[in-house]
Amino acid sequence: MGSNHKTEFIKNRLDFLENSGLYRRLKTVIPRGATALVNGKEVINFCSNDYLGLSRDKQVIDKTIASMQEVSQCSSRLIAGNHPHFIELENMLASHRRTESALVYPTGYSANLGVLMTIADESSTIYSDELNHASIVDACRLTDATVVVFRHNDTDHLEELIKQRGGRKIVITEGIFSMDGDIGKLSEIQTIADRHDAITIIDDAHGDFILGPSFAGTSAELGVNFDIHISSMSKALGCFGGYVATTLPIRELLINTSRQFIYTSALPDHLCSAAITAIPIAKSGHLQRRLRCNIVYFSSALKRIGFEIRYPTSQIIPLIVGKETQAVELSDQLLNEGVFAQAIRYPTVRKGQARLRISVNARHEQKHLDTAVEAFKKVGKKLGILE
Repeated sequence: MGSNHKTEFIKNRLDFLENSGLYRRLKTVIPRGATALVNGKEVINFCSNDYLGLSRDKQVIDKTIASMQEVSQCSSRLIAGNHPHFIELENMLASHRRTESALVYPTGYSANLGVLMTIADESSTIYSDELNHASIVDACRLTDATVVVFRHNDTDHLEELIKQRGGRKIVITEGIFSMDGDIGKLSEIQTIADRHDAITIIDDAHGDFILGPSFAGTSAELGVNFDIHISSMSKALGCFGGYVATTLPIRELLINTSRQFIYTSALPDHLCSAAITAIPIAKSGHLQRRLRCNIVYFSSALKRIGFEIRYPTSQIIPLIVGKETQAVELSDQLLNEGVFAQAIRYPTVRKGQARLRISVNARHEQKHLDTAVEAFKKVGKKLGILE
């Protein structure tokens, strides 16, 4: 009886989530590029961040297998885990982002935590876009800094706020925002930061290897140079891990003081080999051209059948539904029709802003996109979303 009483709050919270349309359930998913097996059924996959399809590239897979002499180094990099592949990969990433140096972390999440917890102290103020990723939000909370949130992509609001405080100032934003697919106002942010001597940080997980000259990311696309670049190798690169590209002194400070770097096992070296192999393929450009064609074709088709879709700025196409329960129903009905597009709900997005987050990739063929459009049309009309 005592045990049930102690944990009654858990059942209450789960009941609340269920009744609010916020309950999350794991599906079994086996990705197959443009398609996936979801709960044993083959469907068209619009949920993957493998934007260029490189996770299934034969050259990348063969090189990864060939380099795999052990499952893991079973050590942190400062102890016995710093395989030579790290040095090669970090040199490539620094060259790619046009910075002095780079440092690989096990994940992009840990890279965001590592950077902000190292750079910010009790005398600092972090200015963070309100739609920044959860890893940035968590990183801000874990620092001793004052955190000030500015309205999404509202640089006038940022300017107003940044004038109000002294001390060390840090501005962090995203290149391509993960749930809306829009691009950060990096040029305006850079100008404001320069006026107020603020450190600039960009999380470019979704723009890296997609945008810019030589596909060096969103900052390269817009011709700005932030102080610290944070990114992921599990999006367009199709691999695994996160990294920071920055100056050599900042890299050295991260190595010496970042808890997320020091106190964790190193990324397995065969995953470094995967990224080393994938980078030149990603930078060749043919996959991005195919992706861009798919983005324009699919978003235009969805608009044509009646969905409100903005002009596509990225491979992330948000289909805003509003009500959480309706977004879940739309996702479930689409899955029945052979289309996998997950409902995104609070707290990932604001309440009343539930949506399907559609991720287009370079492996989608026109037949996949056409089939998906027909499914969206059928289900949209069935649920009263379309006329």
